[in-house]
Amino acid sequence: MPETRTFLNFKSEAEEAAWWDTHEDESMAAFEQAATEGHLGRGTTARKASLPTTTIRLDPADIVLARVQAEKKGLKYQTYLKMVIHEALLKEAEASKASMEHAAAG
Repeated sequence: MPETRTFLNFKSEAEEAAWWDTHEDESMAAFEQAATEGHLGRGTTARKASLPTTTIRLDPADIVLARVQAEKKGLKYQTYLKMVIHEALLKEAEASKASMEHAAAG
Protein backbone atom coordinates (compact mmCIF):
# COMPACT_ATOMS: atom_id res chain seq x y z
CA MET A 1 0.00 0.00 0.00
CA PRO A 2 1.49 3.40 -0.99
CA GLU A 3 2.38 5.80 1.78
CA THR A 4 0.08 8.81 2.06
CA ARG A 5 1.62 12.10 3.10
CA THR A 6 -0.33 14.99 4.52
CA PHE A 7 0.99 18.51 4.15
CA LEU A 8 -0.31 21.19 6.46
CA ASN A 9 -0.92 24.72 5.21
CA PHE A 10 -0.61 27.47 7.79
CA LYS A 11 -1.86 31.03 7.45
CA SER A 12 1.16 32.43 9.27
CA GLU A 13 4.45 31.50 10.86
CA ALA A 14 2.84 32.08 14.26
CA GLU A 15 0.09 29.56 13.45
CA GLU A 16 2.71 27.00 12.40
CA ALA A 17 4.74 27.64 15.57
CA ALA A 18 1.62 27.13 17.69
CA TRP A 19 0.90 23.84 15.90
CA TRP A 20 4.43 22.56 16.54
CA ASP A 21 4.16 23.59 20.21
CA THR A 22 0.95 21.60 20.66
CA HIS A 23 2.13 18.56 18.66
CA GLU A 24 5.66 18.23 19.99
CA ASP A 25 5.19 14.79 21.58
CA GLU A 26 3.54 13.14 18.59
CA SER A 27 6.03 14.76 16.20
CA MET A 28 8.93 13.42 18.24
CA ALA A 29 7.36 9.97 18.39
CA ALA A 30 6.89 9.94 14.60
CA PHE A 31 10.47 11.12 14.10
CA GLU A 32 11.86 8.46 16.41
CA GLN A 33 9.80 5.76 14.68
CA ALA A 34 11.04 6.90 11.26
CA ALA A 35 14.62 6.87 12.56
CA THR A 36 14.19 3.36 13.95
CA GLU A 37 12.75 2.16 10.63
CA GLY A 38 15.53 3.87 8.66
CA HIS A 39 13.18 6.24 6.84
CA LEU A 40 14.98 9.48 7.58
CA GLY A 41 16.92 11.32 4.95
CA ARG A 42 17.76 14.83 3.91
CA GLY A 43 14.96 16.26 1.82
CA THR A 44 12.95 13.06 1.97
CA THR A 45 9.58 14.82 2.04
CA ALA A 46 10.46 17.14 -0.81
CA ARG A 47 11.65 14.27 -2.98
CA LYS A 48 8.58 12.17 -2.24
CA ALA A 49 6.30 15.12 -2.93
CA SER A 50 7.95 15.47 -6.36
CA LEU A 51 8.50 19.17 -5.97
CA PRO A 52 9.98 20.65 -9.13
CA THR A 53 13.47 22.09 -8.91
CA THR A 54 14.42 25.33 -10.64
CA THR A 55 17.90 26.76 -11.06
CA ILE A 56 18.38 30.50 -11.50
CA ARG A 57 21.48 32.63 -11.70
CA LEU A 58 21.65 35.45 -9.19
CA ASP A 59 24.03 38.36 -8.87
CA PRO A 60 26.57 37.52 -6.15
CA ALA A 61 25.65 40.77 -4.35
CA ASP A 62 22.01 39.63 -4.21
CA ILE A 63 23.08 36.33 -2.68
CA VAL A 64 25.14 38.13 -0.04
CA LEU A 65 22.17 40.36 0.75
CA ALA A 66 19.85 37.34 0.95
CA ARG A 67 22.27 35.57 3.29
CA VAL A 68 22.43 38.59 5.61
CA GLN A 69 18.66 39.06 5.66
CA ALA A 70 18.02 35.33 6.11
CA GLU A 71 20.45 35.14 9.01
CA LYS A 72 18.58 37.98 10.76
CA LYS A 73 15.40 35.90 10.46
CA GLY A 74 17.11 32.67 11.52
CA LEU A 75 16.57 31.04 8.12
CA LYS A 76 18.74 29.36 5.53
CA TYR A 77 19.20 31.71 2.61
CA GLN A 78 17.61 29.31 0.11
CA THR A 79 14.50 29.12 2.28
CA TYR A 80 14.49 32.89 2.59
CA LEU A 81 14.78 33.32 -1.19
CA LYS A 82 11.85 30.94 -1.74
CA MET A 83 9.81 32.96 0.75
CA VAL A 84 10.71 36.28 -0.92
CA ILE A 85 9.88 34.96 -4.39
CA HIS A 86 6.57 33.50 -3.18
CA GLU A 87 5.57 36.78 -1.51
CA ALA A 88 6.48 38.78 -4.63
CA LEU A 89 4.46 36.44 -6.85
CA LEU A 90 1.42 36.73 -4.59
CA LYS A 91 1.74 40.52 -4.48
CA GLU A 92 1.96 40.68 -8.29
CA ALA A 93 -1.03 38.36 -8.68
CA GLU A 94 -3.10 40.52 -6.32
CA ALA A 95 -2.07 43.71 -8.15
CA SER A 96 -2.93 42.13 -11.49
CA LYS A 97 -6.34 41.00 -10.22
CA ALA A 98 -7.09 44.46 -8.81
CA SER A 99 -6.06 46.07 -12.10
CA MET A 100 -8.35 43.75 -14.07
CA GLU A 101 -11.27 44.39 -11.71
CA HIS A 102 -10.71 48.14 -11.99
CA ALA A 103 -10.66 47.93 -15.79
CA ALA A 104 -13.85 45.82 -15.83
CA ALA A 105 -15.65 48.30 -13.55
CA GLY A 106 -14.58 51.36 -15.61
